Amino acid sequence: MLDTPSYWPRVVVLGNEKGGTGKSTLAMHLAVALLNRGLKVATIDLDAEQGTLSHYIANRRRYGTRTNTPLPMPTHVAIEAQPMQIDEAEIARTLDYMRDHDVIVVDTPGSHTSLSRAGHLKADVLITPINDSFIDLDVLSRVDGVPRNLAAATPYTRRVWEAREQRARRPGKPMEWVVVRNRVSNIAARNKQAMGEALSELSKKAGFRVAEGIHERVIYRELFVDGLTVEDFVTFPQARPVAMSHVAARQEMRNLLATLNLDSLQLA
Repeated sequence: MLDTPSYWPRVVVLGNEKGGTGKSTLAMHLAVALLNRGLKVATIDLDAEQGTLSHYIANRRRYGTRTNTPLPMPTHVAIEAQPMQIDEAEIARTLDYMRDHDVIVVDTPGSHTSLSRAGHLKADVLITPINDSFIDLDVLSRVDGVPRNLAAATPYTRRVWEAREQRARRPGKPMEWVVVRNRVSNIAARNKQAMGEALSELSKKAGFRVAEGIHERVIYRELFVDGLTVEDFVTFPQARPVAMSHVAARQEMRNLLATLNLDSLQLA
């Protein structure tokens, strides 16, 4: 079923040391998409103080109860920040508790914390969403002048490299790193093209793959209140009227699963 040992799930970590890039939203949409493919999914919120993923899941549970809709739910745990050695031990215990799952989706804080570092060290697949802006690209590489020169790796990129090195010392496949372009404009603008070129160049230097990712759509923000995702329109079309933009959003998520090699995890 999985390309990892049968007794251990695939750990997918959403990480970026900048807030507002859509980590929690993407984590929820991926978790539900995998649930809808028959997989047993767990979620871990390492940003429990902000708690966006935890609130999203709570909203989903309330919506299901209120409307008597049998929404698929992940096993969910939120972990509070502790000293570094305690953080690592707590995450290890939580992962061990969830070892009968197929996939564990982990949401990390949008800053450099001990919990974020510990979460990155556990990643089989690291997903770094960035808004389609050179301001967000600055999290991965310093950008100098015009023509735009990708001058130097940032502290976050170096920390990902360190996590990959440590991960490589353990049995199993090395960590995959995928950068997802988020809130991409639907208009063919010069910035959009320049971002694509810069990410393509940086991917060769930093060692990540680029996913075309998610366009700017109001639906992603609206669904949070009811805890729904674009995948729910397939299973529960009565949840709300389906527009063409919803169909396009659902296809984006399916394309992302394929790019992340997570669509191959679906059960026979």
